[in-house]
Amino acid sequence: MTWQNWAGTERADPARVVSPSSTQEVCDAVRAAVRDGLGVKAVGAGHSFSGAAVAPGVQLLPDRLDAVHEVDRASGLVRVGAGMPLHRLTPLLAEHGLALEILGDIDRQTVGGAVSTGTHGSGERFGSISTQVRALELVLGDGSVVTCSPTQRPELFAAARVGIGALGVMTSVTLQCVPLYALHAVDAKMPMEQLLEEVDELAAANDHFELFWFPHTSTALTRRFERLPGDAPLRPMSTLARLLDDEIATNVGLEALLRVGTRVPRLVPGITSLVTRAISARDFTDLAPQVFASRRDVRFREGEYFVPRDALVPALRELWRWVEEHDEPVSFPFEIRFVRSDDIWLSPAHERESAVVAFHQYHRMPHERWFSVCEDVLGAAGGRPHWGKMHRLDASALRPLYPRFGDALAMRDEVDPGRVFANPYLERVLGP
Repeated sequence: MTWQNWAGTERADPARVVSPSSTQEVCDAVRAAVRDGLGVKAVGAGHSFSGAAVAPGVQLLPDRLDAVHEVDRASGLVRVGAGMPLHRLTPLLAEHGLALEILGDIDRQTVGGAVSTGTHGSGERFGSISTQVRALELVLGDGSVVTCSPTQRPELFAAARVGIGALGVMTSVTLQCVPLYALHAVDAKMPMEQLLEEVDELAAANDHFELFWFPHTSTALTRRFERLPGDAPLRPMSTLARLLDDEIATNVGLEALLRVGTRVPRLVPGITSLVTRAISARDFTDLAPQVFASRRDVRFREGEYFVPRDALVPALRELWRWVEEHDEPVSFPFEIRFVRSDDIWLSPAHERESAVVAFHQYHRMPHERWFSVCEDVLGAAGGRPHWGKMHRLDASALRPLYPRFGDALAMRDEVDPGRVFANPYLERVLGP
């Protein structure tokens, strides 16, 4: 049966599909694949836009590796199966008075997939979900099991926290959680020119700050979140407001408008202006998972680059200028977020405070020219692509961007010399 990812950018016809329910069954599946000369890939929720999870050999479905193994409320350490989806994990944590320190704006991914690709949220004082990991259990290319942490095989731990599935099959993850907290959210529009002047101050002044901007417009939607104790009085978004904005403006209504724009591309600038005007200002307080994550029903293509903080504004100005000077119908907004530096070898935020620029296009519209321009500009700014998003770079282009790239490849040679976990994407970005 043909598998495809959520965005429809990647497909595979695996030789066989296995759904293990335990670490031992993963070991058995890996050994059987090696015996039969097949590669192995765990596929997660299929929410990567890149080919990171494409499995031409044995496709491991982690659906049954979804148990909560241990919860220590006092320390905040929680060990879960790598197949646990984030949207199911967060309410389970809340039952214990705990939460993830950060969450992205989509929570459909599995824990293993989110960790492997460096999934992140926004906030200059917060790292990716991978920075919350305190231990990993992996099945290696020979079918053996290893646990790595800052004290057990620390170099493997430094590589595997963003390992892109190249080092083994992740079966369980120990996360450092924090006490349950709420977020006071303020969504407001702001002139783009003013925002470009004040963006660094806004990122510093808010616990979490991000913005969405349609390039054909001069107005951005800003999102500011303030962290509050978990027992703070809640004032959730009303059902009507959620219906108008999250359903009509950004899902059902947007889909209808973009189908029209697909047929008549010259209407796209007007459509993006209409959508920008339709999204209303909001001010509400709710528990963090209800605020961080949003529904995304309209399918799109996405690329994303981590650029040095001081390169953000010049890059956005250059991209804005390009759109003004060309007739490219860009139907989806930029999303700009901020991420703290870390010490994970293949993290795009490795040893660098980063602004993260995501660029999109509706899945029915051509994306190649626009994405090429974005990659040219953001790449020239020193950007590193997100491993789970679309990009064109190969190992020769990526190696100079990562000080520990060679160390990561050496670790791959050590734990998977037979390239059991290789696939075409990994062969491109890491080399054969």
